[in-house]
Amino acid sequence: MSYRLGVDIGGTFTDFVVYDEASGELHAWKNLSTPADPSEGVMTGLRSFGKQSEISGIRLGTTVATNALLEGKGARVAYVTTAGFRDIPFIMRGDRKHHYDLGWIKPKPFLKRRDAYEVSERVGPSGEILSPLNEDEVRAVAKKIAAEPEIGAVAVMTMHSYLTPDHEQRIKQIFAEEAPDLPVSISYEVLPKWKEHFRSSTTICDAFIKPVVKDRIGSMKSRLEAEGVDARLVVMRSNGGEMEARKVADSPIQIAMSGPTGGVIAAKRIAQLLGMDNLVTFDMGGTSTDVSTVVNGKERFTTDFEIEWGRPIQVPMIDIRTIGAGGGSIARIDAGGMLVVGPESAGATPGPACYGQGGTLPTVTDANLVLGRISATNFLGGAMELDEPAARAAIQPIAETLGVSLEDAALSIIRIANNNMVGALHTVLTEQGLDPRDFTLVAFGGAGPLHISDLMDDASIPRGLSPNFPGQFSAFGFTMADARVDRYRTVQLNSRAFDAPRAREALKTLIAECQAELAAQGHESPSISCAIDMRYLGQNYELELPIRARDFTEEDVARIYAEFHDLHEARFGFRLDDHMEIVNFMVTGVASTGELTLPKIAASSEAPVPASTRPVYFRAGWADAAVYWRSELKAGQTLDGPALVEEAASVTVVDPGKSLEVDAYGNLIVTAKE
Repeated sequence: MSYRLGVDIGGTFTDFVVYDEASGELHAWKNLSTPADPSEGVMTGLRSFGKQSEISGIRLGTTVATNALLEGKGARVAYVTTAGFRDIPFIMRGDRKHHYDLGWIKPKPFLKRRDAYEVSERVGPSGEILSPLNEDEVRAVAKKIAAEPEIGAVAVMTMHSYLTPDHEQRIKQIFAEEAPDLPVSISYEVLPKWKEHFRSSTTICDAFIKPVVKDRIGSMKSRLEAEGVDARLVVMRSNGGEMEARKVADSPIQIAMSGPTGGVIAAKRIAQLLGMDNLVTFDMGGTSTDVSTVVNGKERFTTDFEIEWGRPIQVPMIDIRTIGAGGGSIARIDAGGMLVVGPESAGATPGPACYGQGGTLPTVTDANLVLGRISATNFLGGAMELDEPAARAAIQPIAETLGVSLEDAALSIIRIANNNMVGALHTVLTEQGLDPRDFTLVAFGGAGPLHISDLMDDASIPRGLSPNFPGQFSAFGFTMADARVDRYRTVQLNSRAFDAPRAREALKTLIAECQAELAAQGHESPSISCAIDMRYLGQNYELELPIRARDFTEEDVARIYAEFHDLHEARFGFRLDDHMEIVNFMVTGVASTGELTLPKIAASSEAPVPASTRPVYFRAGWADAAVYWRSELKAGQTLDGPALVEEAASVTVVDPGKSLEVDAYGNLIVTAKE
């Protein structure tokens, strides 16, 4: 058993990358996803591999939790909280998605108000128990909820439980006695941090998806065993770490953004190999586009995430921004006569018109086919022939409405899709104070390399990189992911009277929890890093500050204060001579799961020979582009645009005015001609 398998279940395709631990060889493939039953798409791919019994481990990136949250297809949730606070999930916040849109309607939580229950208890803001838990009330509520056959899960959030969790833990015990078949999520285990709206929302979302995730992941495990796959199955967390499949149902909110993390992990590995400090990742698949950054060789993390505006999920995750723009994004003329692309997608079924599966609406993939950027006979390595006449027929009505040629209509679809994606790139670059000119654009996903040249120009990024296996890059990243655990807790301290023993105890507890969870997964001696959320006293938002301190001596604390002043000035351009406040402690444990040795490719000083040429429509019009097979290119070779580099799952487009170089590992580096 020497094969390590990464699987990425996307909205249109399911991607596979297998790493042979004995030989160091990599093999990648993909097939259409099966939205009605995602496990069927996985089984289809495994059967084509044919060596199921030799797989030692499977790392799965799945959208099962993401889709359940986006589509609102989860369990009916009962909510239990402190008496007087049942309306917290419904009041939400006072801000608005669109400040001047008077017609905007606040989204509803995944909860009906009649399913919100109160129990008598109260913990104070310093963790003191002001009123004991009325266990008789809890038992009565548990029996009433158990008698509701439609309720599938329970969320518990009591006031200030992040400081003293006794009441929440006891409520969970009572439900286990009175309603043993109902899964229960308590906020102390899901999000032990202050701010009750975020805590309640995250806990409700966790409960909402628990039965769905348990069913889907359990079904996946059963089907793998039936196929003769006796491999360790882990699911990728949103933070880029792994999670035992059998543990996922205990905390499903941890996989809310499981799928897109792999591409960032793989990009970070490339950054280390090639000595590139700053990358912006661009993952364009069939349904959506995900963008993120690697800055100074490290991925960026966040807990500021909303699956939909007004529904925050505050768990640690790689900072990835997603928009509804992919190869399957549908183009249409809106009521004002303007061309619009996305966010609606044709998905895997019926798919773009050119797939020949009944789709008739024009998509970005259809436009790329009409423009000659995709080969109708080499899609998926020739396994799927595209219907170009169907693509042209789908785009023709748009061309007639706009009064332009078919090619200009297709190019307009591409340019509008590109503009949407440039907006996403700006959210992770210029809006974060980062200069695009300092970055390399890493384009992957099946559709990413098709747009790499255009986006370099539109987003002012000087260099592009099309990696190996771009169409399966996230699955590739899963094969090299480490185990990672994040622990966090609200512990409020301030510079007026810093409580060093309390700080030491908080950090010691969180470190022990990280080590214990990783040990339970079979990982010993993890690397530990610590951070705190700080702000000036009276501010409403915090900055995350990495710390080296463990003992919090006077020297340690003075250094923390000085580093916070510097961080605040770097972020906002000023510092204050004011008291400071520590709000949250955070600890991360990382254990290596085994390095992948990426093979170098053969080198050559000879000019590459194109396999053919074909006309491609660029912004300046039609041009004959040289077509190269990626598998035939050698390290050190260069070529000039206009050109196409084709492979089974993608095409890298080199515009006129750009050149391409093959590096030692087979990555394609695109730059402007000098």
